[in-house]
Amino acid sequence: MKKAFTLVELLIVVSIIGILAAIVIPEFQNHTQQAAEAAAKDNLRILRQSIERYRMEHNGAAPGYAAGASSGAVSEADFETALVTGGYLTSLPANPLNGLTTIEMVADGAIFPAATGTKGWIYQAQTRTIRLDHTGTDREGNAYYDY
Repeated sequence: MKKAFTLVELLIVVSIIGILAAIVIPEFQNHTQQAAEAAAKDNLRILRQSIERYRMEHNGAAPGYAAGASSGAVSEADFETALVTGGYLTSLPANPLNGLTTIEMVADGAIFPAATGTKGWIYQAQTRTIRLDHTGTDREGNAYYDY
């Protein structure tokens, strides 16, 4: 006589595994989202501190202006050069919600645009404001854009 599992026993085991998976997977997804939100807040904190430190060490000029000027046209290349080549950051951090490191540069006097999700960050040198370029809200209902 062969010893083997019956079809009923196998169905019971598969059902139990399915129930456990239904319980565990949403919890795992929630933790993944929590981690991305925490990383986004931390990356913003690091960027804001680096921008402020740069400004304090360069007579009030914010990173993003050409040749360390305190006004004029701003560019992503000048921003990255000032902070990364200047030693304030080792590299521009990625927006953990969309994985992008690109920056939408906002001209002096221009209205800060709404998030589109097409860039990693939105930055205005004149006001030294940097925000996440990501639409939607976090688990608590706060807009990512307002972090």
